[in-house]
Amino acid sequence: MSIYKAALITVSDKGSAGERIDTAGPACIKILEQLGFEIAYTAMVPDEINDIQREVLRCSDELDIPLIFTCGGTGFSKRDVTPEAVQPLFDRCAPGFAEAMRMESLKITPKAVLSRAVSGLRKESIIITLPGSEKSATENLNAIAGALRHGVEMVKSAGSANCGERK
Repeated sequence: MSIYKAALITVSDKGSAGERIDTAGPACIKILEQLGFEIAYTAMVPDEINDIQREVLRCSDELDIPLIFTCGGTGFSKRDVTPEAVQPLFDRCAPGFAEAMRMESLKITPKAVLSRAVSGLRKESIIITLPGSEKSATENLNAIAGALRHGVEMVKSAGSANCGERK
């Protein structure tokens, strides 16, 4: 069984109500597949903390998916609650993913400082929040793409996963 599985949970009031077609989720799935990840689960939920948490917990605790992305709900709108939903689920923080995404985004737009993206670990899963727009989500995912496979190898290993080696 491959450890290179990923889940993508789109967080969108309008998308979950059928009022908007999600383009960010499918674009991110395409990138993940190109990186060699099997997409083991997808879902779309409204911007509601309980709904977001339910799907993240399903992916980490029930389905044991090692790489979980949310897409949407990381901005400043009052309905953007994804960070508040996922942070309490973290066993440990892993801020490097969110930091790298913001750093790369700042090269493109000064508005990157408005991102509230977070990243952390729960059990044997890495959880990363992406923005909801296709352009921003794919830019952010591409910014961390080079570390994802090694991150999964580390979270699934009992000890060191050759962290000092450069690839």
